This record gives sequence, C-alpha cells and structure tokens, in this order.
Amino acid sequence: MKIPITKPVFGAEEREAVVKPLESGWVVQGPFVAEFEQKFSAFSGAVHSVATSSCTTAMHIAVAALGLKPGDEVIVPAFTWVSTPNVVEYMGATPVFCDIDLATFNIDVQQAASLVTPRTVGIFPVHLFGLCADMDPIVDLARRHGLWVIEDAACGFNAWYKGRHCGSFGDAGCFSFHPRKAITTGEGGMLTTASPELAALSRSLRDHGASRSDHARHTASAAFLLAEYDRVGFNFRLTDIQAAVGCAQMDRAKWIGAERSRVARHYDEVLKQFEWLAPPVVPAEYEHGYQAYVCLFQPEAPTLANVGRLHDWRNRLMTRLEERGVSTRQGTHAPVLQGFYREKYKIAAEAFPHATIGDRLSLTLPLYPGMTGEELDYVVSELAMAFDATR
Repeated sequence: MKIPITKPVFGAEEREAVVKPLESGWVVQGPFVAEFEQKFSAFSGAVHSVATSSCTTAMHIAVAALGLKPGDEVIVPAFTWVSTPNVVEYMGATPVFCDIDLATFNIDVQQAASLVTPRTVGIFPVHLFGLCADMDPIVDLARRHGLWVIEDAACGFNAWYKGRHCGSFGDAGCFSFHPRKAITTGEGGMLTTASPELAALSRSLRDHGASRSDHARHTASAAFLLAEYDRVGFNFRLTDIQAAVGCAQMDRAKWIGAERSRVARHYDEVLKQFEWLAPPVVPAEYEHGYQAYVCLFQPEAPTLANVGRLHDWRNRLMTRLEERGVSTRQGTHAPVLQGFYREKYKIAAEAFPHATIGDRLSLTLPLYPGMTGEELDYVVSELAMAFDATR
C-alpha cells in the first residue's frame, strides 16, 4: 500500500472551472479572481481579500505596504518555513528570531516581548500546521509598542481562535494555496485585511503599482489608455485560471475541513497507545485547521543533549516507513539552522532550543480528505512496527 503525505481534492467541478476562463479568452487576473476573493472573505470573515501569486508574495506586499525599510527589526518565529524571514530580508530589514512553545510549535509570546527594541516595527506570528498562534497577547504586545502585526497564515485555512478565523487579528493575514494546503490553486495566495487603505494599496502593489487593473481598463471606455503608475510595484497577480480552480475549491471547503478533522480525530484516539509520539495540542477556544498532523518524536524527554541521537532514531523510523509505503515529513525547518541565516547572524542552535528540537524531531503523518479506515490502520500499524524495528 502507498500512502502519500497528502493529496489535493479535485473533481469534475475543478475541471469544468478551468475551462471557463479558457472559453472566455480572459485568463489573467479578472472576474474569477474577484469571485475567489469574495468567496474567501465569506468563508473567513475577512473584510477585504486580495489574491496573489503565493503566500510569500502576499507577505512581501504586506511588508512593503506597511513601509518596512532597512534598519527596521521584525520579530519572527525561529521554527517556520524560510519565506517568513525571507520577506523581511527582501526589504533590507532584520528578522529577529524568537523561540517557540514546543507544545504548540507556535511563537513563544513571553520571549517575543523581551525582544522588542527601539528598532522593532512589527511581529510575524505564524499559525503553524493549522493551529492559531496565541493572538490576544500578541496583539496586546503590538499595541503597547506601536507595532504592526502580519499573520503568516500559510497553513491557517479553517483555523479559528476564540471564534474568529485566523488572518483577522493583525494588520494583515497571508494565506497559501500550495498543493499541500487545505485548498489549492496549484500556487497562489491571499492577503486579508480590515483596512480599506491597505487593501487598495495591496491591489495596486500586486499589479506593478497600477492605478487600475487590466480587467477594469478593458471593460471600461477608453481601454486604449494605460493605467497610471505612481508607485513601484510587483507582478504578484493570480491568474483567472487558478482563481477558477480556487472558486471550485471554496465550494467544497467545509467538506474538506470536516474530512481533515475526521482523520485528525482518528489519529488522536489511536495514537494514545504511543507514549513516544506526542500528537498535536489544541488548547481550549482554538479550532485546528489540520493543514498537517504534526507530532513530536519523544521516546524520552527531548533536550539539546539528546536531540542528535533522537534525530537519528526518528530518521531511521521515517526511512522504515518510507520503505513500507508510508510517506512522512518533518514538520518544517528552523530558518536559524539554515545556512543563510546561520551564517549571516552567527546563530548557534543552543540559542533556540525548542526550534532546534522541532526541526529535528517533528514528524508529520499522512492526512488528506477521503483517507480510508484501511489506510489509517495501515499507517498506525506500520508506525508501531517501525518503532519496534528501530529502537
């Protein structure tokens, strides 16, 4: 049996959706992008949704729109995909890394408070793997120091905190539609904000800094006149072909969310037998979106002293599972351990013990809508045998 780490859900609706922009002849950013944005806002409660070519470009637009500049500092979790600190680097600013809470894999809010300096301008909480960061104290910290907040919600689709969808707490939220995410457009992203000024600026910045979109120009009189360009922007647009797929995905979003939760609940129950594997934590008043089901490999309490040995053991276990047809992954990486950031900022792993442990010992199990009981039983059975074979 072959069990992938995940797989997107496509059907006749997506196939039919792709054809519509092809038949219309309008395949770049246009009416399907607008419809996708409207459906995303309806689902998430976002006041404004701005589609982009990826979550990374959504974050790049957000920091540019908020005026990030060289000399500024931004607090970023030390355990996240590398794009989070990268967008700070794009602007010539400095990411200041913060360790994580190992139970949730999200930013340690208390440590974040200790990292604020006169050069700090913002905080980048990440809703990792579909669990919201603890947003109340993060927003409170930002307000006390006059900082902006951009939520890296790449994994955050259908993640809720105290009754509100992620991406609605800070100045902006940024979502991903990569194929490993809950809904997908192949590549794609969304920027959400409650600010009409930030939304308007973001729409301009994604389109070279244009005063109006090509679709608006072509569907009005005097279409032969180009837009005005009063600012430097980017080409970070989503195509109508991708957005048409996104519209179809949004129509099945509730079912996708329910299926991901179903699989997660099954894992929660059956993994109680494995004391050596800590399943995802879901605090009270949180709803996990389960972009991924990420556990912590802990046959003994992990520390910096034993993390190397446990890391080797985890990798042997994952190799055995791979050989038996079960795909697994580490949760994500710690940018502080990647060559660019490690060398530029002279970072030692010891400075970020929880991020290091997360990098070395996280273990993601297969999860996707439609996953059968037989497939789940096979994963759990092979997991048990892999542990016994590698201990």
